Amino acid sequence: MLPEYGRNVQNMIAHAMELEDTEERNRAARAIIEVMGQLNPHLRDVDDYRHKLWTHLFIMSDFNLDVESPYEIPNKESLVEKPQVMPYPKSKIRFGHYGQYTQKILEGALEMDSEDEKEFLTAQMGNFMKKQFLLHNNNAVENTVIAEQLSELSKGSLEIENPEELVSTNQVLKALGISNNNGNNNNQRRNNNNRNKKKPQKRRR
Repeated sequence: MLPEYGRNVQNMIAHAMELEDTEERNRAARAIIEVMGQLNPHLRDVDDYRHKLWTHLFIMSDFNLDVESPYEIPNKESLVEKPQVMPYPKSKIRFGHYGQYTQKILEGALEMDSEDEKEFLTAQMGNFMKKQFLLHNNNAVENTVIAEQLSELSKGSLEIENPEELVSTNQVLKALGISNNNGNNNNQRRNNNNRNKKKPQKRRR
């Protein structure tokens, strides 16, 4: 029933179910648990992995193994019932590459009174938005675009007076470990043009 434990473990469980003595059946179950743990050592990385082993034991016995478990014996119906449908978030994001929290932070700027705090938030969020933009579109982006979108998301509460003060595109791409595709493409085109130029032919004497 659970292939990762193999046929021999399944046979051991079938044998334990045939034991009439309760104590002997309990000893067999504990021994099988130890074998199951050795066959799947990666389960030890899971929280409360022994609980998981005991659950697997009952599943492989089709919940017919009558033994004493150190944990609550699972109910077959609870394991096969369908999970409840998770509601899909309905909040609208103006610019998907910035994320919902960026939008919420900038909308919250409307409630800020301190000009110093607004100035600090403007600089921080401007550079962060540029980083997010380049992370999803690793091409050049005009600082004026970032300034316009920051103003739009903050409903005009935050304004970048000098967009050129934002971190340069090359610095952002370098920090992200992304090569500047535009620059590479331009270099490639120049190299191709140089190769395509005809070399002057030598005159024969």
